[in-house]
Amino acid sequence: MSEQAEFHEHPLAQRFFVLTPDKVMDAVEAVVGGRCTGSFSVLNSYENRVYLLPMTDGREIVGKFYRPGRWNTDQIYDEHEFTADLLDAGVPVAVPLILKDGDTIGEVEGIFFALYDRVLGRVPQELSIDELDELGIGLARLHEVGEDFDELHRPPLTIHNYARQNLAYLLDNNILPPDMQRAYAQAVESLIAHCEPLFADLPTHRIHGDCHLGNLIRSSRGLVFLDFDDMLIGPAVQDIWLLAPSYDQDGQEQRERIVRSYNTERFFDPDWLSLVEPLRALRFIRFATWIARRRQDPFFLRAFPYFFEERYWRDQITDLHEQIQRITQGFV
Repeated sequence: MSEQAEFHEHPLAQRFFVLTPDKVMDAVEAVVGGRCTGSFSVLNSYENRVYLLPMTDGREIVGKFYRPGRWNTDQIYDEHEFTADLLDAGVPVAVPLILKDGDTIGEVEGIFFALYDRVLGRVPQELSIDELDELGIGLARLHEVGEDFDELHRPPLTIHNYARQNLAYLLDNNILPPDMQRAYAQAVESLIAHCEPLFADLPTHRIHGDCHLGNLIRSSRGLVFLDFDDMLIGPAVQDIWLLAPSYDQDGQEQRERIVRSYNTERFFDPDWLSLVEPLRALRFIRFATWIARRRQDPFFLRAFPYFFEERYWRDQITDLHEQIQRITQGFV
């Protein structure tokens, strides 16, 4: 079942909701050949269930238990293979552990999981000039590795996947208040008309896909890229703008600084920065649909209680119109 399916209809959904610490620790001990201390911490993740598990031998293991129905095993292997390729190329990343059976994917009651050694360090709150330069070089090397692949099972970042399909889902499932459906659809269709020509003939390859500051950590190895759960085929600029997302002059200067250092390792056309606002707009639509698909998850109901309120969708329509204005005025 792909992520296009309703999560609450997945036969493993209820098991995922009630995934207990005991089940998690038993699953980890069965595949790593060690014992958990019995303590654990729940780490921040909306999509998956992620735990920090101290082991009696002193190791600290991070366990990521994948939401059922989103990725199949081939799509999870896409993620794991990319991080392995990056590690081989010297790019600082967190890679899944090889389990006792020689695999990187474990399973507990039908729920897939992967384990990682904890990366010690701190999450950067903002980026210095030196860190922007470091990231430009790191992303260039990451994307250089990303160009070399035979086949990928993940859906690519396209106007069709991020706008048309998501709009159809929202309308077909009556997610929006009835009196806002037409205005929202018109905003998305207008956005598509403005954006589609910008993506024609755009080079794409494997990218991180969700490369924001929360998925970086400053460690003894430098800035380490974490959590490739959203990796896919897409344009290089997607990873750049998420690291420096601000609309203002500072955001623009940060992106330009990243691009300058990126170009010392790999070509990046400065004109590709014109895709920042289209990509931001696509992310708005994608994010709303992401919540909608998980609306039966009790965690999501608590995290996004305003999702079905008119004000949420009124703001979404306003945001899309503002993005269209930014695109037509040429803001980057």
